[in-house]
Amino acid sequence: MPPAKVVVPAAELKGFVTDLFARVGVRAEHAATLADVLTWASLRGVDSHGATRVPRYLEMFDSGVANRDPDVRIVSDAPAAAVLDADRAPGPVALTAAADEAVKRARAAGIGAVGVRTTVHTGAIGYYTSRIAEAGLVGVAFVAGMPNMGYTGVKGAAVATSPLSIAVPAAGRPPALLDMATAQIALGKIAQYRNAGKELPEGTAATADGVPTTDPAVATMPLPLGGAKGAGMSLMFELITSVLLGAPVLSSFHGDDPDGRRHRQNALIIALDPAHFGGDGFAAAAAATLDTVKGLPRADEDTEIVYPGERSAATAETRAAKGVPVSAKVWGELRAAADELGVAPPEPVA
Repeated sequence: MPPAKVVVPAAELKGFVTDLFARVGVRAEHAATLADVLTWASLRGVDSHGATRVPRYLEMFDSGVANRDPDVRIVSDAPAAAVLDADRAPGPVALTAAADEAVKRARAAGIGAVGVRTTVHTGAIGYYTSRIAEAGLVGVAFVAGMPNMGYTGVKGAAVATSPLSIAVPAAGRPPALLDMATAQIALGKIAQYRNAGKELPEGTAATADGVPTTDPAVATMPLPLGGAKGAGMSLMFELITSVLLGAPVLSSFHGDDPDGRRHRQNALIIALDPAHFGGDGFAAAAAATLDTVKGLPRADEDTEIVYPGERSAATAETRAAKGVPVSAKVWGELRAAADELGVAPPEPVA
């Protein structure tokens, strides 16, 4: 029986993905950024946003949904705020640029807020807030996109599975990292259950007309996290990203705009510099807070108390040393793309 997964050395996987994107005409630095973001997700066990996404990105470039050579530029500028027009650049390219811009502004003004409009598939947004935390700042990110999730009282898809991420640096520890969608389950996760032939957890997804189901073959729509709470968060993220940036998605999608159903996403990335908030010892105090939580009495002595991002950081350390597991199906798709593009794939770990 063939293996369910193959294991690929992390550095070789990243180089392979970079080569695939470069071969379809993505400029070298953008191809490297794309591969870095996707490999980061795979390393941390966020497989739904890692190597699994490579075939879809190749499709987006081929169809013109994503721009191979975008003109990513700042179109609105203030000391602590800016708007970056992505020109349909893939999210990893646009949001990495926005995160770096937010850090630069926060170092000068205490806070840097950078909006990103007209990008496509932002990837694992924890990457961008982690990038900010690694610079010693607090990172916050919101994303809004195409409606693909239910909303309380609405039949069918109404709002997006819009994610939120917060990353906080902590001395001597991996940053605390919250990266969550406003949905019970990500669309990529539904695909993973479908590929594995497994039933979905109850209450996580629905058919196109909103009927809850555990069958991944007919599930097309995630359900909101916490019902009205998740739906309400998604709507608010649309207001503070898309609408704030003059690039509304929901009203366009549900209205008569001929381009309303063209895939796009918007984001808001914020960096906070603790030095401007009287927090010279902020990272140490953050670490002490995490230590306090981890040292509290356990409800179950066999269950470790962890903080957000701790497990995925440990997974990244293990996978960096031993290799990244990739599903056999996805590996087959990557091999097929490599054959078509004339790229030599790496050899999986024996």
